[in-house]
Formats: sequence, structure tokens, C-alpha cells
Amino acid sequence: MRRIWMAVTAVFFALPSAAAELGDDGLHKTDWMRDTFKDLREDLGEANAEGKRLALFMEQRGCIYCTKMHKEVYPREDVSSYIRENFFVVQLNLHGDTEVTDFDGEVLTEKAAARKWGLLFTPSILFMPEEVDEDQSAQSAAVAVMPGAFGAGTTLDMFTWVNEKLYSLDSEEDFQRYHARRIQERQNGSTD
Repeated sequence: MRRIWMAVTAVFFALPSAAAELGDDGLHKTDWMRDTFKDLREDLGEANAEGKRLALFMEQRGCIYCTKMHKEVYPREDVSSYIRENFFVVQLNLHGDTEVTDFDGEVLTEKAAARKWGLLFTPSILFMPEEVDEDQSAQSAAVAVMPGAFGAGTTLDMFTWVNEKLYSLDSEEDFQRYHARRIQERQNGSTD
């Protein structure tokens, strides 16, 4: 009976939920992305008020890797529900002209912010701590950066690793070790 339940659960979690639609800016839109004024200090405050972590998604129109993530990874119920429940996601456009207020107070366009933060590829996700000094940029404050497209397991592990604050200096398990352990647990069927 336990095997049947595990098989049903595995199929359920592998099923994609509603796929993201393209916005007017050519970027994929999900129901868990927030439409904000892109003042990162305010966004961090809102995330904290909701008990969530702030994540900045840098994407671009026509990005095949962004499309892959939005069609194959984010629609999975286990991934999308984890992000929705634990993260406050703000999407930014690598070539966009919308103004962003960085944590250090600098107001610049999305594309200038991408250059300032050294983001060259999409998708890139910057994971923010719960508190940021007023002299820090998003890039210098980030506790982790996820550069590129990954499979569902790696993506979910990264979001979980950040959410559980395993990046702290007190943690003995860096992301690679954490991810390797989670892969082994999934292979053994011993994940929750």
C-alpha cells in the first residue's frame, strides 16, 4: 500500500500546474510573481511581513532557458507550491527600462541594475537575506545566486536550502553537499 501511495504522490507532484503566460514585455508570468514598484527595500519589507524570503528573478524576452524553467520546472506542483508558500518573487527584465531602487538607494533601470549586479545570463535568481544594510546592493547582499536553468530537483533544493538558511556560516552543509544528500534521499525514497 505504501508503494502505491508513493507512486501516486510521485505522479501528482510531477504533474505540471497551469503554465505561465507571456506578458506584454515578453517575459513569462506566474501567479506567484509580484507586481511591485521595484523598490527593493519595500519589497524586502513586504516579504518579511508575510514571513517569506525575497527572490529576484532576472529574465529576458526570448530566453530559451527561461522558457524551459517556466514550461518544465515551475509548473510542477511541488516546485510552484513551495515557491508560492515561502518566497516573495520580483521579476526583473535584463533589458528593461523600468526603474528599480536598489537596497543602497540608487535608482536605475532594470538593465543598469543587471550590469551593476554583474548578471550576464538569464535566468538568474538572487536570494535576499531578511535584512540588508543600506549601503549594500542586491548583488552584494544576496545569500545565494542561482545562475541558469536547472531541473526541478536542483531548483527545489536551492529554494529549500535558502529558505532553511543552510547558507549560514554555522551550517556545515554547503549547497553541493545538501543537494547530493537530497538526491540520495530521493533515490532511496526517504524524502518527506
